[in-house]
Amino acid sequence: MVTSDTVRWYNVGKFGEAGYAVPAWGNDISTLNPNVSELTDLIGQNLFALLHQEDADMQTPPSVNTLRAVHNLYVRAGQILTARAVPPGQTEFRTTHVAPAATVFKVYPIPFFKMRNPHLKRWASLGLMLLSEMFQHTENRKTMEITTTFAADVGKYLTRIYYNMATELFAKPAADVAKPGFILTDADFTAYNPSFFTRVELVDTVPPFDMVFTEDQLSTLRQGIPVTMLPQLPTWPGLLIPGDFSGPSGSAVGGSGTGPVFPAAAVGV
Repeated sequence: MVTSDTVRWYNVGKFGEAGYAVPAWGNDISTLNPNVSELTDLIGQNLFALLHQEDADMQTPPSVNTLRAVHNLYVRAGQILTARAVPPGQTEFRTTHVAPAATVFKVYPIPFFKMRNPHLKRWASLGLMLLSEMFQHTENRKTMEITTTFAADVGKYLTRIYYNMATELFAKPAADVAKPGFILTDADFTAYNPSFFTRVELVDTVPPFDMVFTEDQLSTLRQGIPVTMLPQLPTWPGLLIPGDFSGPSGSAVGGSGTGPVFPAAAVGV
């Protein structure tokens, strides 16, 4: 049984050697809430796709393809959370007689511990923690709704990733990014040019190819693995350093006023 919230080492065959990881689920293996199930799959599948792209293997700044993918996930997750989250004063939808069966959580193992790109590794660390939060969230007991509390808990991780991308890779002023509704525009992506990085950050050696897996080799992982089918997974040997999560601790995002605006996180969270 997984007994801590540390990211788990998916030490299975060659994937273990390649440093694959999955989020911790504690003793929470399933959910009664279809909204949580859908969101864990959405974020897990997108992380899987994103981190199997070539940018993850290179230490140089990510391509605009990767940054657009992060942007699209941020916007899509924000759409779902803001549309479905029920505020405290609103009546929740409840069933009358039916009691849904629990859905077992799935994980989508990603190449994490040996990832060479520092930006993607930082965001992946936050993504894995976000998945753990959702696996263990109180609202897994709810059968039909998620609340603004859940949306705030999820949104603060997505906001942190987006804040980091906008300030460090697009050189947007922190004060602008911290305004409610900030969103990067098509013009920002078209103008993307990380030439302000140091020469060391812009030059890399060719990474090894021995752990680049084919689509067929990844097919089982891409489908997702129910946590009940996993062996007992160890932690990665040595100290796992999550990286620099600098940025605002609140959950509001800002700028042009067209991006998702998540509920404020609870005090102390």
